Amino acid sequence: MKNTILEQAIRFATDAHAGQKRKDGSAFILHPLEDAAIVGTLTMDPEILAAAVLHDTVEDTDVTQEDILRVFGPRVCALVMSETEDKRPALSPKDTWRIRKEESLQELANTTDPAVKMLWLGDKLSNLRALAREHKTLGEAIFQRFNNHDPLAHKWYYGTILELLQDFDGTAAYEEYCVHFHSVFDRYKGE
Repeated sequence: MKNTILEQAIRFATDAHAGQKRKDGSAFILHPLEDAAIVGTLTMDPEILAAAVLHDTVEDTDVTQEDILRVFGPRVCALVMSETEDKRPALSPKDTWRIRKEESLQELANTTDPAVKMLWLGDKLSNLRALAREHKTLGEAIFQRFNNHDPLAHKWYYGTILELLQDFDGTAAYEEYCVHFHSVFDRYKGE
């Protein structure tokens, strides 16, 4: 029996992220799986769902763009790369945070591909869920876990994404994004 592209992606991502943890200590693989579950509320396209599962493999593991292209083909590879930041490994992540976020937001702003926007919504909603959950317990101290400790910088980033994903207004995923965004960031004035 042949595996579907989504099943292949889940196995591939699980192997790639083996042993990795998120900032909250949870198994890393839970994030891309949650991303795919969110994207699954917007589309059933198996290549988009596979890209959701794979979206952090090139950025956060030893997997290369060529690996994704070889195993999953050009469309999935292009989608994964649309969400992959240039981390500039020779520089400190703290020093490159703003430029990496500006570059990625520019990519999102310039895209006309709804699949790319779906991936962003799934990824960032998953991140915001975790941020909102932890913010209830830790408050502003949660931002100390990140490369940029300024809550206003995160408000700018997630707020810009909110604006750029307005095409999804009316969907459950976008509405949930709005709720979490406001629950975390309305208390921080500025940007």
